[in-house]
Amino acid sequence: MKTQTTPAYHTAKGAALIGDSRELLATLADGSVNLVITSPPFALQRQKDYGNLEQHEYVDWFLDFARLVQRKLRDDGSFVVDFGGAYMKGVPARSLYNFRVMLRMVDELGFFLAEDFYWFNPSKLPSPIEWVNKRKLRAKDSINTVWWFGKTEWPKADITKVLAPYSDRMKKLIEDPDKFYTPKVRPSGHDIGKGFAKDNGGAIPSNLLQIANSESNGQYLSGCKATGVKGHPARFPAKLPEFFIRMLTDSDDLVVDIFAGSNTTGQVAEAEGRRWISFEVVPEYVAASCFRFLDRNASPDLMQSLYSRILLGESINVGDYLQQTRLDLREDARKYHA
Repeated sequence: MKTQTTPAYHTAKGAALIGDSRELLATLADGSVNLVITSPPFALQRQKDYGNLEQHEYVDWFLDFARLVQRKLRDDGSFVVDFGGAYMKGVPARSLYNFRVMLRMVDELGFFLAEDFYWFNPSKLPSPIEWVNKRKLRAKDSINTVWWFGKTEWPKADITKVLAPYSDRMKKLIEDPDKFYTPKVRPSGHDIGKGFAKDNGGAIPSNLLQIANSESNGQYLSGCKATGVKGHPARFPAKLPEFFIRMLTDSDDLVVDIFAGSNTTGQVAEAEGRRWISFEVVPEYVAASCFRFLDRNASPDLMQSLYSRILLGESINVGDYLQQTRLDLREDARKYHA
């Protein structure tokens, strides 16, 4: 597929482009991006519809993209990458490809590992089938590694933007510290005083992110179903990019996804008031991803029209159709109540 530098579609805050991310990254100004967050095709043994490389080729391939990302990031920018686990071919032993990527990003490219995160997906099906379901040799693989890299040792971050809800016990402690807590020195040597019971608006989140990936009726899937379009088979949940976009960027910062798929990142960035750019090499995935930015009441005919026009190379302003849908609905309501 030939890379297109004109957006396939754009919104008030961002643009989706079709093509090879290496070519598209080159069009961005150096030092202009606040956050690159992505989930690339994983180095799996079983080939997927969206394309994936053999594990021995994977690390070199990914580092080609990472070199370009490093140039485009601001000095306080971040690069967040979600990698799924994999096994070595034909044996119940784990591949280390995701760890090799992390080590080479640091040792060869000069990135800094700000923190390692682990995404636990409780809704993930048991896999791999051979070692888990059939032979019963391994536990279900339900953790993805999510590496947070900084261009420097000091990437911009604010953990107070992603505080977790307090537990019921902590709520009781804050309400009446004297009843539920006695300040003391812990066995570890930490002196936990009465200030521990202060209400900070939420708890500091851990680096284990429990997020179910079980969307079944969102706008994107509804649009795919209404138009008979096959949805992207490996979407990550909106809560994953939301966490990092909120923590690592401010309003109007630029967020880029270099393997956008169904463009969950763009949708979240738009909702969070960030500018965004998404790159995806498969035109059908890009065309269908515009459904995310339409009103829930958009007609199947409209969605099918936009999908087809994007595939034909027309650049679409999705905002125009979102506004028109709302005008049509108001007109229908006026006629109904007349």
